[in-house]
Amino acid sequence: MITAPKIKYIKHKNIDSAKWNACIDRAQNCRIYAYDWHLDRTAIVWDALVYGDYEYVMPLPYRKKLGIRYLYQPIYSQQLGIFPVPSATLYKAFIDKVQQHFWYSDVQFNSQNMPIEDEQVAYAERYNYLLPLNQDFKAIIGGYSKHTKRNISKSQRNDLNIIEGIRLEEYLAFKTKNLPPGTANDAIEKLKSLIAFGEYKGFGKVYGVYTTANELCAAVYFCRWKNRIIYFNAATNDTGKELRAMYYLLNRFIEDNSGKNLFLDFEGSMIPGVARFFSGFGARPERYFQLKFNRLPGPLKWLKK
Repeated sequence: MITAPKIKYIKHKNIDSAKWNACIDRAQNCRIYAYDWHLDRTAIVWDALVYGDYEYVMPLPYRKKLGIRYLYQPIYSQQLGIFPVPSATLYKAFIDKVQQHFWYSDVQFNSQNMPIEDEQVAYAERYNYLLPLNQDFKAIIGGYSKHTKRNISKSQRNDLNIIEGIRLEEYLAFKTKNLPPGTANDAIEKLKSLIAFGEYKGFGKVYGVYTTANELCAAVYFCRWKNRIIYFNAATNDTGKELRAMYYLLNRFIEDNSGKNLFLDFEGSMIPGVARFFSGFGARPERYFQLKFNRLPGPLKWLKK
């Protein structure tokens, strides 16, 4: 029987790591972002809700402002939420429990956590992009847009060279030089920790594109988890954009992995231009939801608008 009292709030230091990771690992909605080793490198400060003996879990990444704790979405963590997929009744019990401990929430659930009617919370739609790789390469190319095909053709005339497994230090230096505005100060350190772990465990690798002058002009960190190869992090410079290096890299990567029972997970984006780039390779949107509520006292509501 599903009862709210079986959902316990557990402090980070008291979480059973083995049971937590086993729960995430066997969940049909498993996401790499929910493992404790990933959360420890991204959220760093997080507690959890646990149902029963780790039958269902929900990570709670939080920060504090003016002494008030609030939930937020950590960098490099696209989808969190409840694992495995809960019933509507259990979902509601988890949300009620969250509101007992936090006044404010702005977190992203995974694509299999469907929202339920609840006047106390609001949901915002977000989109990820997935490309099935189980067809042969010719069939996958058939799903490319004309714009994408044109840019791939241009890139193939530029004598670009792809290196699989470039050094982490080289990638981070390149990434640092080409950071988008507003990037958090600790973003590179967190990224370094994640990639180093992925390379050490053998599920992640950085691919680099080099010009004829042996200049790195585009790169992507791909990591494979379960049946997804995640386009986890990428960087390009002005030269790479001019040479369409990212088109070149992705097309080659798709060719090398075509015919496999995998999805290429582009990790979004909600930015129209980026979404068009991903969809141009035939990727289809995967909808997920952002859970929002703001129960801060009147004078403080404006702090989190």
